[in-house]
Amino acid sequence: MALPLVLAALLPLMVLPGGEHNTFAVIVNIAAWIVFLVDFIVHERRLTHYLSTWLGRFDFTVVVLTAPWFLLLGSSNTKFVLLIRLARVARLVMAGTGARRLVERLGRVAIVAAAVVFLGAALAYRAEHPTNPGFKTYGDALWWAIVTLTTVGYGDIVPKTTPGRVTGVMIMITGIAILGVLAGSLAGFFRISGSAQPDLQPPAADGDLAGEVAELREQIAGLTVQISHLVAKEDGDVDPRA
Repeated sequence: MALPLVLAALLPLMVLPGGEHNTFAVIVNIAAWIVFLVDFIVHERRLTHYLSTWLGRFDFTVVVLTAPWFLLLGSSNTKFVLLIRLARVARLVMAGTGARRLVERLGRVAIVAAAVVFLGAALAYRAEHPTNPGFKTYGDALWWAIVTLTTVGYGDIVPKTTPGRVTGVMIMITGIAILGVLAGSLAGFFRISGSAQPDLQPPAADGDLAGEVAELREQIAGLTVQISHLVAKEDGDVDPRA
């Protein structure tokens, strides 16, 4: 179902707005919905309590909202339809184990980044607003905080007071740390990190494994004979020339 699901998620996005009146667009939308419907039914039948999980509920919501309602209600709002179709892509992303781990990890990073941006913008606005025309509104301070966090540094807004500069330094340090976590998470998600160890040898086949076991048994038998000779030699029971 991987390829049909990918096609069912992407092809409807290529249909032009208002394409519900086109026969080809109607066929594409109905076929895409059927693919997701079948996928949901299979999951529901094969997995225990699938609807009670967050992924199951999201899957069910996507199936219901992306149903071909336009056949009954006519053409709907274009932006809303596009948003619903994008939900199919999100459903594909969240279905993967690696993607879920990535979202969970980046979710914590996003919370920290948002807290730093809004708090830093508030502190900078309070310190710079009375004397710095660049911080005329909180929106200007928020723009400056985002630019500083991402280490872009346009330079269109610059803090001039000591508290504002200290706030900028804290945001820059946080941005460097967040970008490091983001790079590591994406590298692990796309399997390009050094821990992947691509040079590892593949597991041995059954025939090779049997040969190695036989060789180990012969080595163990030889070591046993040598040990017994050494023990007997110490006890004087064996001729030293043996």
